[in-house]
Amino acid sequence: MIPYGKQFIDDTDIEEVIKVLKSDFITQGPKIKQFEENLAEYCGTKFALIFNSGTSALHAAYFAAGLSKGDEFITSPNTFVATANAGLYLGAKPVFVDIEHDTGNIDVNLIEEKITEKTKLIVPVHYAGHPCDMKKIKTIADKYGLKIVEDACHALGARYKVQGSMFKVGSCKFSNMTVFSFHPVKHITTGEGGAVLTNNEEYYEKLKMFRNHGITKDPEKFISLPTPQWYYEMHFLGHNYRMTDIQAALGISQLKKLDYFIEQRRKIADKYNEKFENNPYFETPEEKDYAFYSYHLYPIKLKSPFHKKKKELFKKLRKNGIGVQVHYIPVYWQLFYQNLGFKKGICPNAEKFYEKVISLPIFPSLTDNELSYVIEKILEVFQKL
Repeated sequence: MIPYGKQFIDDTDIEEVIKVLKSDFITQGPKIKQFEENLAEYCGTKFALIFNSGTSALHAAYFAAGLSKGDEFITSPNTFVATANAGLYLGAKPVFVDIEHDTGNIDVNLIEEKITEKTKLIVPVHYAGHPCDMKKIKTIADKYGLKIVEDACHALGARYKVQGSMFKVGSCKFSNMTVFSFHPVKHITTGEGGAVLTNNEEYYEKLKMFRNHGITKDPEKFISLPTPQWYYEMHFLGHNYRMTDIQAALGISQLKKLDYFIEQRRKIADKYNEKFENNPYFETPEEKDYAFYSYHLYPIKLKSPFHKKKKELFKKLRKNGIGVQVHYIPVYWQLFYQNLGFKKGICPNAEKFYEKVISLPIFPSLTDNELSYVIEKILEVFQKL
């Protein structure tokens, strides 16, 4: 089976992990700081904090932004459940805004009508690695005094253009914080892992404590003085969201290959676009003029009447060894969210998108032969249908 996504691990990655296993520190050692510094430098931001998952990174970012019980935050339903769940952990309510048909990203033109006195945060999701229109989102956030956390778990290495300049996702030029994921199907992997990037030192300090039980060991921040050398203080209820040096070593090595990984993903996308151009069966992804698409996913959208045969198509493609996937079931369709009172129909574009979308294989180690096979079989399955 050719999966829709897959990690790329080579001997240099393995060697770096082995070095850590043979060292004095396998967790909370020097590799943590090194990975954070390298990540911040790559994205062009001041601070990066790494976490044990993208979900914990989202949770920490929302906490640092001040999201709390009774608040509302605006986000997209076309995402993994973690984007919304992380707000629920803090007692806040997600407010889902419908999406654009072409990118699958939040429709910026629909955000303002969902803002209330309880709204504290906007969480745009860069679906599949295509950036949202961050300039417009920041304009809205500034108008209403809201904070922005970019869910960029799909978009490490992506860029957006503003007034002729290109900014990397993660630079936080148009947001307060940006969150990444390092799950194996993402652009780089640490096994499980995530990060929060920011240019704000206050957020940085909160994030650092939140991932470590709410504890500080910095004497300058102690409330009780004087203190013995072994002393530490817990200032709020945090979590153990720390990453290990073993994972960080893998992340450092992977980050060196990130530009190559994105180049390979874009080459695969170009080949798909060329072979599937003007086909009668489905639409291919679009890249807006303000975006540099990093292609975490390659989502196609079935045309009528093929969208009514999605289940059959999915089954046939998998039977032919093509590990297609669907990204995503609208978050509020999940049973848990239905039990919270969310109703189907609130974001009709997202629901239509779900009816049509299928993700095709795209990852750096996909060979030319595998790619040709995927293209050939997809067209064959549609033609026979």
